[in-house]
Amino acid sequence: MNVPFSGGCACGAVRYECHSTPLAMLNCHCSDCQLSSGAPFASGVVVLTKTIKVTGSPKEYSVRASSGSQTTRSFCSNCGSPLFTAGEAMPDFTSIRFTTFDDQSGFAPALDIWTSSAAPWVYLNDELPHFPQSPSPGAQA
Repeated sequence: MNVPFSGGCACGAVRYECHSTPLAMLNCHCSDCQLSSGAPFASGVVVLTKTIKVTGSPKEYSVRASSGSQTTRSFCSNCGSPLFTAGEAMPDFTSIRFTTFDDQSGFAPALDIWTSSAAPWVYLNDELPHFPQSPSPGAQA
């Protein structure tokens, strides 16, 4: 994936630029991602929060995640586009929804997480590692 990369919401009220290579590219099947995305899973990249520059004012909504920690989702208050996810479990990292990238061609998910919550009709790519919940750092599928 080319760095820096940029993106924003559908209406253009919120824009961002990220100056770090993603630490992970993934699909999350947790029930919260399903609700917030309006889809069977959410796909995104995990980056260091300090490397993201945001213009505009995304609205935030916080929930208690399955892990028990607080998760905050950011979205455009104009068009509703989901943009970012951050949590107290890993406060230095943010997930950016790949659907908001200006150039989506570099996105290639490397794992599926929270597959225990995946819809039964979702096809999981057998070439990717699957984790029933969030993997521990360095975990093997």
